Amino acid sequence: MTAEVTTWRAYHSGTWGQVHLRGSKPVGESAGDTTLVLLHESPLSSRVWEKMLPFSGAYRQVLAPDTPGYGVSDPPEGPGHEIPDYAESILAAMESAGVGDMVVVGVHTGASIAIEMAQQSEQVRGVVLSGVALLTPEQRAEYLANWTPPIELTSEGDQFDWALARYHRIWGADTPPWMLNTAIGDLLSVWDRYFWGYQAAFRYDPEPALRLLKQPTLLLDAEGDLLAEYDPLVEAMVTDCRTEIIPGLRGQLHMRAPEETARHLEEFTRAIEK
Repeated sequence: MTAEVTTWRAYHSGTWGQVHLRGSKPVGESAGDTTLVLLHESPLSSRVWEKMLPFSGAYRQVLAPDTPGYGVSDPPEGPGHEIPDYAESILAAMESAGVGDMVVVGVHTGASIAIEMAQQSEQVRGVVLSGVALLTPEQRAEYLANWTPPIELTSEGDQFDWALARYHRIWGADTPPWMLNTAIGDLLSVWDRYFWGYQAAFRYDPEPALRLLKQPTLLLDAEGDLLAEYDPLVEAMVTDCRTEIIPGLRGQLHMRAPEETARHLEEFTRAIEK
């Protein structure tokens, strides 16, 4: 990476108020015409993309919004909204930001939102998915019942112990401290609504939309991702799709291997632009 990169933060109007985003792009260079839009998993924020933004921003404009209700984006008026609603809100913010053609990149909940953005907008030229929750009805019911228990705040800090144990369990006890700090901070900053987007993702069945996807699609996943087992099924459903698995990683490609992830995204995007 040789280009000088500028980064910024901004707010743009979505359907539920202001959507906060982080951005990056080359300085004094001819950037690609297609914007990368990076969509995080629940219950985190665009902070998870910070290490990758300088790498992808060396090639083109990159925008990483906080999903409504997470980070510092305004929330919906209450729980119960569905994944297409979240997609509509982020697309409105992209329009407010003046974005034209885009490649949408989604991780877990972000993957579900990316799939729906591709259904709603012809400006989505390509889709990159990491961790598609292609769950059975029984699995969705299990996640809805057990994955998002209420968080009780105590002066003894029980909520911090619970959050640390949670991320040790799903990300691994060897997760770098900075990743744990990012995740725990993001989770507890929205402790009273952290389950809103999660449960929308658990209610969402991506199969019908996947079978309708016409855009070129890349399944970019870590070998040990919680949802990587579904990639072969997803690839079989999508008309124009290929899979790239990064070996030796438990998950969170963009955090654990930001430069390599940026390279894969740029190769995919350039192929679309040809």
